[in-house]
Amino acid sequence: QVQLVESGGDLVQPGGSLRLSCVASGFNLGSYAIGWFRQAPGKQREGLACISIRDGRTYYVDSVKGRFTISRDKAKNTVYLQMNYLEPGDTAVYYCARTFDFGLGTILPRPPDYDAWGQGTQVTVSS
Repeated sequence: QVQLVESGGDLVQPGGSLRLSCVASGFNLGSYAIGWFRQAPGKQREGLACISIRDGRTYYVDSVKGRFTISRDKAKNTVYLQMNYLEPGDTAVYYCARTFDFGLGTILPRPPDYDAWGQGTQVTVSS
């Protein structure tokens, strides 16, 4: 069955870095884009970045541009989110999800567009 499994969350000090992984299985990853999202307590789920597996096109929301980098390893069916210069405001549960890539226009990390989600991984930024 379709599965997305996140890992890599941890407790990190402000200014630190983490790399999250999202391993996909049970579907043809090459036909999809993968997005990264996060949800802090009491807040709505927020889209951060997404990547087309087919051609590597990426999109970032302004709040993470220059700090976060999304990438993919097609051979490993894995998408990564490298997070640098972490701030306490980045504390949240981080999720990856898939959306079908029609190959047209810009793919955005909008939660309603994504039809399968992982279980999430906790990132805590604190001194």
